[in-house]
Amino acid sequence: MTFREIQPRDVPSLFEVRVATHENALSREELAARGVTEASVREQLAGSFRGWLCEVEGRVVGFAMGDRSTGEMWVIAVLPEYIGRRIGSRLLTAVECWLTECGCPRLWLTTDVDPTLKAYSFYLDHGWVDDRIADGNRYMVKHVAARPA
Repeated sequence: MTFREIQPRDVPSLFEVRVATHENALSREELAARGVTEASVREQLAGSFRGWLCEVEGRVVGFAMGDRSTGEMWVIAVLPEYIGRRIGSRLLTAVECWLTECGCPRLWLTTDVDPTLKAYSFYLDHGWVDDRIADGNRYMVKHVAARPA
């Protein structure tokens, strides 16, 4: 298992992982309708976004990205057959540490409103707390001791 920073050449593999998730499953067409395309992700990586991925035998099996301009934990996705191996935890921590180093004192994310989903307990287990439910999403936050950028 190898963890490393996401490079623009990795973007197609990220989409393979993202569309294969069981919870919050979205097709490439549904992602595109939300403005999430390979081109938009490359632009984000060239701007205020950064992310990390996990590879097993050269195959991307999970990734996470955040946005330093807002403190958002933007996405985390792990292939279903790799869940439970602490890959998501390591990826989440990498993004949280980076956002903290960038000076973000309050991190935030959106997830499904259903508290029975694994994602919700995953975030709770990692110190995230409920902020509000709005627009069909659950907003969660994590307060950190930010370091000056």
